[in-house]
Amino acid sequence: MTLPTDPVFWTVAIVAVTLLGLAKGGFTGVGMVATPLFALIVPPLQAVAIMLPILLVQDVVSVWAYRRHWDAWNLKVLIPGALIGIAAAGFLAAYVPDAAVRLAVGIIGVSFVLWQWFGPKSGDIGIRPSAASGVFWGAISGFTSTLANAGAPPWQVHMMPQQLPKLIFAGTATMYFAATNLAKVIPYFALGQFTTDNLLTSAVLFPLAIATNFLGIWLVRVTPQDLFYKIVYVITFVISLELIRNGVMGFAG
Repeated sequence: MTLPTDPVFWTVAIVAVTLLGLAKGGFTGVGMVATPLFALIVPPLQAVAIMLPILLVQDVVSVWAYRRHWDAWNLKVLIPGALIGIAAAGFLAAYVPDAAVRLAVGIIGVSFVLWQWFGPKSGDIGIRPSAASGVFWGAISGFTSTLANAGAPPWQVHMMPQQLPKLIFAGTATMYFAATNLAKVIPYFALGQFTTDNLLTSAVLFPLAIATNFLGIWLVRVTPQDLFYKIVYVITFVISLELIRNGVMGFAG
């Protein structure tokens, strides 16, 4: 077993894992940058293989931290949809370009945030959407998460208009993405990327992953609710713009 020796690798890895920690702490969306950032210096499948064990460790921490703060109804409709999306992604992975997925998710995210910011105020903020909406957006989230690690914007389209208390919002995100990450282990394992070298690299990054996870949880707890939602909207908008740019560059390349 050997570890990478390139200092650039470890610099990028530290930044990526820190972003994952903040996302797992409750600022859902910012972690989407981590895997594409990591994929700049290692092959994309290797980036996923290194990141997934880290995500699973962070999920354990976050699930414990938010064990009393989550919304059961949303999980009941989102997780079955996500499983459908993950299964569909497994069958269609060879036919759907990564760039197309990123572009589509970016357009969804930007359109949603702009509508929330500048669209007509219909008075439906804080009203729970239909179960069909939850299954639909869960399926889209599971699909895009599996193919492009971009499951947060579709999930947020369903969740953010409900304006749940910030700890419930963060806890529901934690439980949802913990479930989807666990479901993705089987298809990723089938790709043969869980080598001893990749797992050793993941293990070295575990302490940083756990520390930044606790940092994210603390930041969510001390951030006023109105500010929390403003930050999440901005994160969603910026990440969605990056997904659009990444998708366009993928087609151009």
